[in-house]
Formats: sequence, C-alpha cells, structure tokens
Amino acid sequence: MKKNILSMTVAASALALAGVAQAEVKIGFLGGFTGGIESLTPPIFDGARLAVQQVNEQGGILDGQELVMPSGDTTCSDASAASNAADRMVNTEEVTAIVGALCTGATIAAANNAAIPGGVTMVSPASTAPAVTELDDNDLVFRTVPSDAFQGEMLAKLLLEKGIDNVAVTYVNNDYGSGLAGAFTTAFENGGGTVAENLAHEDNRADYRSELGSLSVSGAETLVVLAYADTSGQTVLRQAYEGGMFTQYVGADGMVGDSLIEAIGADVLDGMIATRPGSPDLPGTDIFNEAAEAADIDPSAVFAAQAYDAAFLLALAIEQNGSAEREGVSAALRSVSSEPGEVILPGEWEKAVELIAAGEEINYEGASGTHEFDEAGDVPGVVVEMVVEDGTFTSKGFVEP
Repeated sequence: MKKNILSMTVAASALALAGVAQAEVKIGFLGGFTGGIESLTPPIFDGARLAVQQVNEQGGILDGQELVMPSGDTTCSDASAASNAADRMVNTEEVTAIVGALCTGATIAAANNAAIPGGVTMVSPASTAPAVTELDDNDLVFRTVPSDAFQGEMLAKLLLEKGIDNVAVTYVNNDYGSGLAGAFTTAFENGGGTVAENLAHEDNRADYRSELGSLSVSGAETLVVLAYADTSGQTVLRQAYEGGMFTQYVGADGMVGDSLIEAIGADVLDGMIATRPGSPDLPGTDIFNEAAEAADIDPSAVFAAQAYDAAFLLALAIEQNGSAEREGVSAALRSVSSEPGEVILPGEWEKAVELIAAGEEINYEGASGTHEFDEAGDVPGVVVEMVVEDGTFTSKGFVEP
C-alpha cells in the first residue's frame, strides 16, 4: 500500500511539473549579442522583454499562462550562427513565434533554414534591407521597421538639402550594406548629386586603408559609411580620420550608437550626420516612452520601440489564435495589426484580451507605428535625422519625404 501511495504521489508530482512546463508560451528573440551590433542589441532586447513583462503583469497569455522569451545570438554576420540559433528556437525551445533577427543576413538565414520550414512566424524590428521583401516566406516573415529603400532615399534627400552634393560611399558587403547603398546612390544621383566613388568592403577586417585611398582620391570631402558601429564602420572612420582624408562623415542606422563615439572620440565625430528609422507622432509613442523610462530602458535607443511592437504584436496574435500552435499565427498577426477594430495601444494587454474573448476585432497601434503590413509584411515608416553633438547622437527631427 505504501508503495502504491508513493507511486501515486510521484505520478501526481510529475503531472504537476508537466502542467507547469505546459503553462509557458514561448516567443524567441534572435539578436546580434556579439559582432557588429553588439552594443545596439541589449536595448532592443530590453524593448521586446518590456512587452513580455507587461503581458505577464496583466494576467498572462492564453488563460493565464506565462509568456517567456528565450534568446539566441546570431552574431549579426555569421549565417551559420544565425541558422543554428534559429534551429534551437524552432526545434529545441519549440517557440510559437520569433522576434528577430536584427541584421538582414541573419534574418534571411534564420528564416530560410529554420523558421519557414518550421512554420514559425518572425517579426524583425531591425532588418531593413530590401532583400527581406523578396523572401519566399509563406507569409511568415514580417518587420516593424521600414525598408532601406525608403531610408536610403531619405538620407540622400537630407544631404542634398544641406548642400552636400558630392560624396564617396563605402558599404559593408552584405544584404544590408548593398541594399542601403543602392537605394542611397540611386536617389542621390537622381536628385542631382554625384557619387564620386562607391566601394564595398568586407566586415571584420583590421585594415581598410586601401579602400580609403581609392575613396579619397575621388576628391569628395564627405564620406558616407553604411556599415556597423562596432566592426567595420568604426574601423573605417578611425582610419579615415587618422589619414586626414575627409572633412564630413555620414552614416545610417547601423552606425547610430554612442559606442562609436566613445571608441573614436567626440571631437573627431562632432557634426557627423546619420539617419535612423524613428517613431511617428502617435499616442502609442509617448505611452511607450513613459513605460520604457520606468523600466530603466532608453526609449530612444535604435529599434527598441520596434522590438517592443514586434513582441506585443506576436503576443496579441497568439492570444487571438487561441493556442500556442504555430499554424494561424501569421493570419492572426495581420488581423490584430490592421483596421478595422478597436484601437489597442502599448501596454493595453488586459483590454485586448477582454475584447478578443468577446469576439471583438482589435487594431494595435504601437510605439513605432501603426503597422499596417502590406502583402510582403513591410510597413511604412519615418526617418529621423541624427547629428553628433556634445558627445552623443542627437535627434534633429523627421526627414520629410
């Protein structure tokens, strides 16, 4: 009898533990925790985790289950690392959906090698290259950030408006760099500007003096660097300064990080111009800013708001789908992000759950945009001008189309 009681107790305990395990719903996060954007990734991850925290504080997901966010490192530039991290999320962690990846090459590798075969919906808050639009993804890959086809055009417009009409361009030789450089060059030349030299460079090298020599003999005084703040972009700028080759530096979102200024020097980069995707003037923006500050997160960190929206949207989609199964999440994501429906703002999880339970339609309008996804999973957006002043990248407002 004692043995039977013991067996029953063990069985009951096992069932209880299984119940605890089953009471979790997982949304994975893929980011460049090491590599070219390692200084930019932590606040992006924090933005996504803020959404998870709010869901759990307001009753959890799917009848009170806990939402958890395992993470994986793509290194940004290593397709094998991105594929392996995504494979772990899809097949070991068994996530329902994924926020990420961040770098475009990592997103494409993760999608093609793990997420798409596994039927997992991905929402990237930072992959801006036009190549994402072209993915054959079974409607599984989305992004809460506009394509570089738009950012490149806005960067070109900004420089021309400032009277900068002759530049040399160097870009990291990957989907992000080539896509952004192509969009920028086309718009700059169509606007009457001259790209005196346009050279690709490989990431993670110690010496770019040969490329810089070719760029400087073009005669352009402005150097446009479309790369990453923690790897090639930083080295290119340092060596350009050491060689006394240019008088003005320009970058885009991958370069907007104070780690770049700390590494090279505020006096060297003072007046550097850059662009980055921003958040439009919407009610959700102020709500997110307040919540982020309360959580000790910098709301202005590059892609933090977009990551928050990606995580909150996926949680809403899972809730609307009614289970932690992967099938149906993509369609539910389109539903909760689009008109018609009662507007849900950042942090309004409890309200959203009540409306979904009542069979009502909802329409999330977030921290970084309204996120009305088009057929390719892309969103419209806004671009912000950034200038290095007093040792930091400072926002100068939107670049008007």
